[in-house]
Amino acid sequence: MLSDQSATTVRATLPAVGAAIGEITARFYAGLFSAHPELLRDLFNRGNQAAGTQRQALAGSIAAFATHLVDQPERRPDAMLGRIAHKHASLGIAPEQYAIVHEHLFAAIAEVLGEAVTPEVAAAWDEVYWLMANALIAIEKRLYEESADEAGWRQWEVTERITETADVVTFRLRPVDGGPVRDFRAGQYVSVGVTLPDGARQIRQYSLSGAPGTDVRQISVKRVPEDATTPEGEVSNHLHARVAEGSVLELSAPYGDLVLDQVTDTPLLLASAGIGVTPMVAMLAHLAEGGHRAPVTVVHADRTPADHALRTDHEAYAAKLPDAAVHLFYERDAEPGTRTGLLDLSDVPVPSGTRAYLCGPLPFMRAARAQLIAKGVVPADIHYEVFGPDLWLAG
Repeated sequence: MLSDQSATTVRATLPAVGAAIGEITARFYAGLFSAHPELLRDLFNRGNQAAGTQRQALAGSIAAFATHLVDQPERRPDAMLGRIAHKHASLGIAPEQYAIVHEHLFAAIAEVLGEAVTPEVAAAWDEVYWLMANALIAIEKRLYEESADEAGWRQWEVTERITETADVVTFRLRPVDGGPVRDFRAGQYVSVGVTLPDGARQIRQYSLSGAPGTDVRQISVKRVPEDATTPEGEVSNHLHARVAEGSVLELSAPYGDLVLDQVTDTPLLLASAGIGVTPMVAMLAHLAEGGHRAPVTVVHADRTPADHALRTDHEAYAAKLPDAAVHLFYERDAEPGTRTGLLDLSDVPVPSGTRAYLCGPLPFMRAARAQLIAKGVVPADIHYEVFGPDLWLAG
């Protein structure tokens, strides 16, 4: 909770800081990488930096956190903090790195706002930063402790490589050391670290697409070609081109907060688009294994049936549930029993009390969320996963 004096100062300066936050974060990253080039080479996603999406996500999270502190001082934004902390833990972020970020972030604020950053303003925003940083450090400490049996990076051998579609490959992996494998919760992801041809070690997160409760890790990776709006997927394309059966990859422990609660009698809706299907398949496998008996509505949207990765598993696990309905939307080449076009929930039955889980491109999730709210789903019961920086907060 902010002190009263700092809350007054932050409230008064929030419009100015918010208006300049994009420039502040751009200068922050420039200064950070100039002083610590190894962070861009070996930790931060170079593609997101080039596209500017990481700057947008950082700006959005800072603005959202500060706004929450002054508007709802009695409540901490745990959902936002938890999402960030899980990503940080999957990357192995250490507490001492927050001091480095603080140094370069406040240097950027001073550069951009100049004389407006009085000692009082600096102190207030310093308080905001450390409230957020210390909350994240505490959550990350707990996450590291919970995964202590598989903490840090571990080597895994690819035992199977399966072509799902023209652009999606599934890798099944077992630990090289032959040791025990910690179970994961359906919906979680792992970080994968690879050394690229230029020597950089880049890290990306991939949802676990296999069933929980096995000693195998399974990830399904979509190749990402460069286009006008999206940088080439350095790691995904590397995995497609260079990783075969027998290859060894470095994986983190499982992390991620888009997870199913214990199997209950709650109606569920699992909506995905494109490669967002991956956590949903794991969720369906978990529900089928746990004997979930309440209604489950499965919704998926894709370009064509041929682009629908893991479709066999997607439909097979749904078929094992006693009360599941599957609705498939394809932009082209729709088959009998599926629909042509983008997601449209207008005539999809959604039982009262439904809890929804969404994963896919941000425009898809915004549309799905709006349609679900219009159908009476409580906003607090709609959960989502974003692949890459969380631009929802920046929007």
